[in-house]
Amino acid sequence: MSNFSVVREFVLLGFSQLHEFQILLFAFILLIYVLTVLGNLAIITLTCLDSRLHSPMYFFLCNFSLVEMLVTSTVVPRMLADLLSTHKTMSLAECLTQSFFYFSLGSTTFLILTVMAFDRYVAICRPLHYPTVMNGPVCVKLVVVCWVVGFLSIVSPTLQKTQLWFCGSNVIDHYFCDSAPLLKLSCSDTHHIELMDFFLSLLFVLSTMLLIVVSYVLIAAAVLHIPSSSGRQKAFSTCTSHLTVVLLGYGSAIFIYVRPGKGHSTQLNKVVALMTAVVTPFLNPFIFTFRNEKVKEVLKDMSTRILLSDSAA
Repeated sequence: MSNFSVVREFVLLGFSQLHEFQILLFAFILLIYVLTVLGNLAIITLTCLDSRLHSPMYFFLCNFSLVEMLVTSTVVPRMLADLLSTHKTMSLAECLTQSFFYFSLGSTTFLILTVMAFDRYVAICRPLHYPTVMNGPVCVKLVVVCWVVGFLSIVSPTLQKTQLWFCGSNVIDHYFCDSAPLLKLSCSDTHHIELMDFFLSLLFVLSTMLLIVVSYVLIAAAVLHIPSSSGRQKAFSTCTSHLTVVLLGYGSAIFIYVRPGKGHSTQLNKVVALMTAVVTPFLNPFIFTFRNEKVKEVLKDMSTRILLSDSAA
């Protein structure tokens, strides 16, 4: 190994090929990030302050908004800094820390989406049992399990990556420390870590997606038995926001992490990864707000109170 130097820091290429658009890209992503944080904070604030939203459905939505805000915050601030910097280096410790939180929060996201689907299943298919099954302590336990399992599952692969030997190239062709581009730079045998990453992808993406699909098949079967069209419409309306978010989140995750040859289409992966890290967290607050009558009602009432208090002052 005397012909190789030990790599102690990595260079993130990001969107270097778009050099002439760096400032424009910075402004656009910054705007999206600020709106994402404000939108998700608005949902969290509304859920906490208004008693009309003190139900299991909005408790899970509040946690989902928190996770989405944290996911984008693990990637976007660093991306923004790199867009304005010529020194785009990251130490191995920083790289693994970012990777750990990104994938831990991502795993937690899929688990919470699954719990939200289960909540809708119980509410529509077992309405008489809903207050008992989805009581306060049960909801808290479900959310705690989602957070704990999501974080603990990424501990082992992260610790294994700390033992890898890096030499030769130190250039990561991505805008954050994704697992596949990092493993490609290692001089160690990464086969077992790649298998573990793929297994976790199957576990948290495909397995949870299967549970969500089963939940919605049962929901659809129950809704179709409702005699009135207005009743069917009302039942379906409580699921459309969640289903839209599921399609957005799972589509990009499956494309990047659960398909053969995922490490070879780097440029395409970077573009699709923007869906998970930037676009989806930005869209989610609008999806849940515009598609949910109760949230719109609470938002309108709170806005009215704020305007009246300002005019009175």
